[in-house]
Amino acid sequence: MYHLPHSLDCCEGLGNVDYSKVDLSAMAVFFSYMDVTDSSFVVAVFFIAFNPLFWNLVARWEHRTRSLTRIFHSPYTACYFLGAIILLLNFLRTHCFAEAMKSQPKLEALDSLPGYYSGAGLMAIGIIFVVSSFLALGFVGTFLGDYFGILMEAKVTCFPFSVLDNPMYWGSTTIYLGWSIMHASPAGIILTAITALCYTIAMLYEGPFTEEIYHQKATKSK
Repeated sequence: MYHLPHSLDCCEGLGNVDYSKVDLSAMAVFFSYMDVTDSSFVVAVFFIAFNPLFWNLVARWEHRTRSLTRIFHSPYTACYFLGAIILLLNFLRTHCFAEAMKSQPKLEALDSLPGYYSGAGLMAIGIIFVVSSFLALGFVGTFLGDYFGILMEAKVTCFPFSVLDNPMYWGSTTIYLGWSIMHASPAGIILTAITALCYTIAMLYEGPFTEEIYHQKATKSK
């Protein structure tokens, strides 16, 4: 799928390779194909970082104050409202992602049928994880219903949670990676890496907080 520059591809023995130099050289070649100061790229980075920050801050604010529940007179309606905003923000992020890829040159090593089909395969895998995760959790479970006090009776352990933690996040990341490879876009691959980083940070905050919510539920039920 990837083709290294000839100067890196002709090493005879792995033991003789200076990996720090190889990594730096590969990164230099990769970044030479793109302009990280391009406005569309910068906007895409903004929304990639902003979206998980937004829904985590709003959800924690709701959990602490129940303000949205009071405004809409129902935790379910409030959750649907936040879910709709998150969906709109994600559509906007995807649009910005696409515009960033359009504005940047393609990577010749990926601009081929094998690259295209590999990317399509990754997108298919990502879609399976995202859709199956949504079906397993439902709308409320997917869009932070537990922060609104809408708790599930038991932890979901069916597919895809049986094979992967946080399948919605990793499925979305895989979709972006496949999409980037299909378009032979180094900018898209970099944006995918930023997406993975932002999701990883979000999971570090969401996981313990969600566990604490259910711990409080278990304590009250005793």
